[in-house]
Amino acid sequence: MQNEFDKILEKVSSLYRRYGIKSVTMDDVAHELGMSKKTLYQYVNDKTELVEKVVEHTRLCNFSSMNEMKDFSGNAIEMLVEVSQRVNALLKDHSPAYEYDLKKYYPDIFEGLKSAHRKMMYESMIANIRQGKKEGVYRKELDEEIIAKLHLLRIEGIQSGDIFNEDEMRSSKFFLEVFIYHIHGMATARGLEILEKNMEKLKQLEAH
Repeated sequence: MQNEFDKILEKVSSLYRRYGIKSVTMDDVAHELGMSKKTLYQYVNDKTELVEKVVEHTRLCNFSSMNEMKDFSGNAIEMLVEVSQRVNALLKDHSPAYEYDLKKYYPDIFEGLKSAHRKMMYESMIANIRQGKKEGVYRKELDEEIIAKLHLLRIEGIQSGDIFNEDEMRSSKFFLEVFIYHIHGMATARGLEILEKNMEKLKQLEAH
């Protein structure tokens, strides 16, 4: 039953990412799933519960994907390149309306997701900086807590501000420049050499 429900949540998540949440009705969901609304309501009580389940399912999938990176065999910078490729792939199939609708119509769910996402990013960044310092690709004098918080502040500030428009923020060029800027602020000479060796992979993000 749970495995079947997970498949349902994945399909609904895809709908929401493509079209936003508000415009997708329960009729649309039932049609996409090939079931009646009556059957759909055997899984959830209403649309709010469906949105909540979809968001939690997506969060757990993202967490699982990040957790897999613990077994990554490369160095800290190569790990961030790999993470960037995964994130960039996710953003390609992601309508700006998704976050907008979530924030406007489901603020409690949005705040819960934001808090969980912030915690995951912070902990991942701390671990990455510590790894990079041990490997000699990041400067040893870096204060990992300050850098991790600055990174969060920069990302959240970009997303919530009005300096960059939506198209600019979603462009691969923007993604690439933010990544390079971030690494240059932490890297040793050896780290910059590794970054240079990975530039072709990063430029592939820009080309897509």
